[in-house]
Amino acid sequence: MTYFLGGIGFLIVGYFTYGKIVERILGPDERATPAVSAPDGVDCVPLPQWKNMLIQLLNIAGVGPVIGVILGIKFGKIALLIIPVGCVFMGAVHDFAGGMMSLREGGANLPKIVRKYLGSVYASAFSWVMVVLLLLVVAVFINVPANLIDKTVLPSVSFFWWAVGIIFAYYIAATLFPVDKIIGRVYPVFGALLIVGSIAISAALVVAGFKNPAILNDCEGFSKFKDMNPLFPCLFVTIACGIISGFHATQSPIVARTMTSERQARSTFFGMMVLEGIIAMIWAAAALAIYNIDSANLSLNGPTVLGNISKHFLGAWMGGVTIFAIVVLAVTSGDTALRSARLSIAEMFTINQVNFARRVLTCVPLIAIVSALLWWSNQNAKSFNNLWNYFAWGNQMLSATTLMAATAWLLRQGKKCASLVTLIPGMFMTMVIASFILWTPGTGGQPWGLVPGGLRLDCAVAVSAAVAVIFAVFVFIRGRAKDYELNHIETIARGVAVRDGKILLCKAKGGSSTYLPGGHIELGETGREALVREIKEETGLNSTTGRFLGVVENSFVQKGKKHSEINLVYELELESPDGTVNAAEDWIEFEWRDLRDLDAANLLPEAFRVLKDNPKAEFKA
Repeated sequence: MTYFLGGIGFLIVGYFTYGKIVERILGPDERATPAVSAPDGVDCVPLPQWKNMLIQLLNIAGVGPVIGVILGIKFGKIALLIIPVGCVFMGAVHDFAGGMMSLREGGANLPKIVRKYLGSVYASAFSWVMVVLLLLVVAVFINVPANLIDKTVLPSVSFFWWAVGIIFAYYIAATLFPVDKIIGRVYPVFGALLIVGSIAISAALVVAGFKNPAILNDCEGFSKFKDMNPLFPCLFVTIACGIISGFHATQSPIVARTMTSERQARSTFFGMMVLEGIIAMIWAAAALAIYNIDSANLSLNGPTVLGNISKHFLGAWMGGVTIFAIVVLAVTSGDTALRSARLSIAEMFTINQVNFARRVLTCVPLIAIVSALLWWSNQNAKSFNNLWNYFAWGNQMLSATTLMAATAWLLRQGKKCASLVTLIPGMFMTMVIASFILWTPGTGGQPWGLVPGGLRLDCAVAVSAAVAVIFAVFVFIRGRAKDYELNHIETIARGVAVRDGKILLCKAKGGSSTYLPGGHIELGETGREALVREIKEETGLNSTTGRFLGVVENSFVQKGKKHSEINLVYELELESPDGTVNAAEDWIEFEWRDLRDLDAANLLPEAFRVLKDNPKAEFKA
C-alpha cells in the first residue's frame, strides 16, 4: 500500500513542482495559438480549456495504462516506483515539450517538427515509420475494445466482427468531420465515465489493501516472466502509457490546434500525462492484487484479467461500467490516431484538408491498410501478439525522437543547460529502444529485432549507450545551427514604424549599424505573424501590421562567412501611446531617429534609406 499511495502522491507533487520548472523552461506566453491566429473550422477550432484537457487525456490514454500495466506489473512492485518517477521526469516532459513545439509551429504534426529540428534525411524515414505506427495503433485499438465487447456484453453470441465494423465506422466519421462536431461533443461524456471507473476501482482497491496488505506484495508466479524479460529494457517497452509513450506526441497537435492560450499548456499536456500516470498506478496495483488473489490469472491475456479485476473488486454492475470505460479509452485513442495519420499524410504531401472531398481521398488508402491489418491480426493469436509487440517498441522510438527534437528546439533558443530536461530522458529512451531491438531474440513471445537470435543483453546495452551518445552529438550539432544557417538563406520580416517624422530603428549594443525592427520568420509562420511575434519578444509591446511594402534582397559577409537574406517589409504600428520603446533583450536597443538621419545612422541594408525621402516608399526585389 505504501508503494501505491506514495507513488500517487509523488505524481501530484511532481505536477506542482517539476511541472512549474519545465513550464519556465519551455516558456508558454501570450502569443496567438493556431486556433486564434488561423482558425479553419475543421482542425483549428477554439475549444474550452476543460474540454481540451479531457480530449488530451482520452487521446493519450488508450489501453496502455490499463492493459500495459496489467502485463508490466509482472516485473514486480518495483513498477509502482518506476511508473511515477518515469511519468514526471520523462513522460510528462515529453508531452509538454511536444505540445509546445506544435503550438509554436502553427499546430504542426510530428513529422514537420522533426524535419525542422532533426533534418530532412532523418524526417523522411521517420515520417513513414510514424504513419505506419499510427495505423498499427488504429488496428490495435479496434481489436482490443471489440474483444472486450464480444467477451463481456454478449459472451454467448459471437459479436466480434460486428463490434469491429461499428468501431471502425466511428473512427472514419471522427477523422473526417470537424473536431468540434464529434470529438468535442462526445469526449466529455467518455471522460466522465473513465474518471468514475478509475475512482471506483481505486477506492475498492484501497479498502481491500488495508484489509489484506499481502495482496500488494510481489507474486511468486512473477519469477518466470522476469527470467524471460529483463527489467531494462523490457519494462519501458511493456509499460508505455503511464511512464512515457511516443504515441502521445502524435496526439498533442490535435489539441494544440484547439487551445486558445499557451498558458493552458502545462495543465493540458503535463497535467494530463500525470493523470494518466495515476490511472496506470491504479490498474497496476489492481493487477498485482488479482494475481496474488488468484494466480490462475497469470496465464490469462490482458483483457481477460481486466474483466476479472473489475468483477472481483466492483461486482457485475459497476465492473461492467468500468469495462465500458476501458473500451472508451481504446476507442478515444484509435479515432484520433486515424485523424493524426490523415493530418500527417496531408502535411507530407501538402493536401489541403478544409475541403471534405480531399479529406475523404486522403483517408481512403489509410482505411484500406487498416482493413488489411485487421484481417491479418485476427488470423490467430500469434498474429495479434506480433501486431502489439511491433507497436510497443516502435512507439518508444517516437518518444526518443520527440525528446531529441525538443532538445534541438531548446538549444536553438540558447537554453543549453535547460535542454537537459529533454536530453537526458531522450538519451535514456534511445538506449531503451536500441538495446531492445538488438537484444530481442524473436522467441518466447518477443518480436524479431535487428540481430537474428539477439545479442547478449550486456552487449546490447553497451552498443545502445554508444548509439545514445552519437544521437546526442547529432542533436547538439542541429541545435547549434539556426534555421537560416541550415537553409543557407535568411528570411526576415521587418517593420517600418514612423511617428512625428521619426522612424524606429534597432541596433546591437555597441554596434555601428542600425536595422529596421523585426526578425527571422520561423517555419509555419507568415511574415506578418513573425513580425508581431518578434516585436513582442524584443520590446514586450503588442503591434499590428499594415500595408505590405515589398521585398529587399541583401548579401553580406559576417565573420568571414557569406550570408544572403530576403526581407519582407510591412508598415508597423506599435501599441505605445507615448512612443516609448524599451528593449526586452539585453543585447539590443531601440531608438527613434529623424528620417533625414538614416545615412548617419548607417541603416542596413542601404536600400531602406530611400525612406528618408518617402516614408511610404515601396520596395521591389
